[in-house]
Amino acid sequence: MKRFILLFGFTLAIKCFAGEAKDEQIHNCPFCMLPIDNVGPPKHLENDTISGFGMNVSQRRSMFKAMGAHRFFQHHHSHIHPHQHQQPHHQKKKRSMICTRFSCRNLASFSVLPKGAQSYVNGKWVPAASGKIFDVYNPYSNELLTKAPDCEVTDAKQAVKAARDAFEHWSLGTTAKQRGAILQKWAQIITEKEKEMGEILTKEMGKPWPEARGEVLFSAGYFEWYAGEARRIYGQIVPSASPNREHFHIREPIGVVAMITPWNFPSAMIARKASAALAAGCSVIVKPAHETPLSALALAQTSEEAGMPAGVFNVLTTSAENLPGISRYLCETTDVDCVSFTGSTRVGKLLLSQSASTVKRVCLELGGNAPFIVFESADLDLAVKGTMSAKVRGSGQTCVSANRIFVHEKIHDKYLDKLKAAVAQQVVGDGMDSKTTQGPLINGKAVEKVEFLLDDALKKGAHLVCGGKRTAASCFQPTIITNVSNNMEIAHTEIFGPIIAIQSFNNEADVLRRANDSRVGLAGYLFSQNMAQIHRVTRRMQVGMIGVNEGLMSCVEAAFGGVKESGLGREGGPQGIDEFTQWKYICVQH
Repeated sequence: MKRFILLFGFTLAIKCFAGEAKDEQIHNCPFCMLPIDNVGPPKHLENDTISGFGMNVSQRRSMFKAMGAHRFFQHHHSHIHPHQHQQPHHQKKKRSMICTRFSCRNLASFSVLPKGAQSYVNGKWVPAASGKIFDVYNPYSNELLTKAPDCEVTDAKQAVKAARDAFEHWSLGTTAKQRGAILQKWAQIITEKEKEMGEILTKEMGKPWPEARGEVLFSAGYFEWYAGEARRIYGQIVPSASPNREHFHIREPIGVVAMITPWNFPSAMIARKASAALAAGCSVIVKPAHETPLSALALAQTSEEAGMPAGVFNVLTTSAENLPGISRYLCETTDVDCVSFTGSTRVGKLLLSQSASTVKRVCLELGGNAPFIVFESADLDLAVKGTMSAKVRGSGQTCVSANRIFVHEKIHDKYLDKLKAAVAQQVVGDGMDSKTTQGPLINGKAVEKVEFLLDDALKKGAHLVCGGKRTAASCFQPTIITNVSNNMEIAHTEIFGPIIAIQSFNNEADVLRRANDSRVGLAGYLFSQNMAQIHRVTRRMQVGMIGVNEGLMSCVEAAFGGVKESGLGREGGPQGIDEFTQWKYICVQH
């Protein structure tokens, strides 16, 4: 039987690539058994980079090789209006049907997920002590994906105990080289399973599958980076004023780290935090967002396969109802030495106050309201490309999304024309559909927030250029509005949606004043060909990260973090490991 299947698949591939898969000759999708025809990846996968995460040619080839039977896509597809994605994913033709989906598998078949509703504590898959579970939904279809354990404080105490018990051996009983080897193996396993983990991510969060797979590879990159950084946690020898004394500064792991992570990057945000903490010698408890617990569980499974000792990496899932209690416990217990959180500024402030009673280390990566400035000398094609990267990626649901678009009045109309053309290329729909370039928002509340901000802006004088409507499920059309002013809510609120809100300006001093008129300062962007202007503006822009002629600046090698109320500390790069170490001074007399 296996030989027959292999022979059939090989024959089908030969015929397809030979151009024999015509409308008259219908073949079946190996996953869903519905008819498919034609060949080739969808057009939006033929770019130089995969959905915002840079990949070279070799990586792209590996990606398409991993797609297996689903290399058979419709090659020349026309753009589809967003509402058309409400129909079944196999688009009808005269005598055949096109399988535009990447995969049709059920989550139960995934090797990186536990069998049943279980968290990962002390190297074991365990249900919640109460036996309670909660539902996990696909944000596009609102389909029930699976059920996850609804952990409570009792479960959190068990995870903290496991991490505390494992800490001494992990920090003192292993060398930096040994810890790095496990992280390197982990990165390798994630890379090997990026197809499966990417599909899980798409189904629970909604972003297009190529973008999700990019995030998974991005996650692997963090483990690979910190596998090397583990051996570069240097101390200091301090010259002494006394001839018979030696002074040493050494860096030690801070201890047990609790990580509370968001839904918008359910794999990468865990990887960025955990890889650095584990490299330093810390043990970890991850509390993922209740909307997206599955990517965290997949990371737990792959950590076990990489040889991570029991208790060093733990994952607790919980519902929205039990989240406040668990978070408060993690902040207030003396058995947790550090809390690392990515999320809203409001919640970050709450966790900071709850951690004050134990004076523990708190690392915060909070909200932003990124200014995006297009100066008169800007390369407009580059600026539009940067706008799409900084705004539409993840349907605008990233903390570094360009929220306030400032365009010089002399180039405003030309920029707008090019931007409209780029936005028109977007296809909104199911992230598992090969034609989709923009997935849904995370839930109905997210759509309602976007609708409120748009309605408020239009009532106060903004002009709607395109988009502006909810489509299927939680999808929202990419939208452009102009004539945005400071009295609109959208000018001061982190949108977290695909609305490109454009304001015009006429001089550098004025736009800098407006760009800095915010209590948050995570990221900023500027587009200019004037080097003197670039240096002036980058020095004066009050943010933690700046993209100059670049809309996608995140990478594993660079520090990520903000100023003002956008957070405390840095993640990624050499600086990321600092958050999970502490200095010790040793004085030796001889």
